Amino acid sequence: MPERETIERARRARREGKRPTTQAGEFIREEIHHIREGKHGARSTKQAIAIGLSKARRAGVRLGPPPKSAEPKTRQSAAYAARAGRRGVRKPARTRSRAIVRALRREPRGAASRTALARQTRQAARRRGPRARKAAARKAVET
Repeated sequence: MPERETIERARRARREGKRPTTQAGEFIREEIHHIREGKHGARSTKQAIAIGLSKARRAGVRLGPPPKSAEPKTRQSAAYAARAGRRGVRKPARTRSRAIVRALRREPRGAASRTALARQTRQAARRRGPRARKAAARKAVET
């Protein structure tokens, strides 16, 4: 379950009219902090981001579906989380929750390091192409 502060920050972003991805960023940030403080690990930075996005969807952030290139299982999981978000807050299943946490505790902690995050960011930017990078840079200058 996400912390109350994270949900409040995401709600504030929503009230300010920020994009759903910005709202979801709060949940990803929380997940990175959890890994850094040793609560659990993640196999990769991508997995840490995916966990954060899933939490965001479950908390009711209206994120779009994953890209068509994503695995069918990923798309199905995202749809399930979005439905859970629309259904409202329910107490998580105890056994399932414990199984997830135990599995994540076994994972390494390097996924949330500065270098790993920087590598992930660069890879994502490279996939988007030069025009998108330039547009992002322009937007950053404006804001």
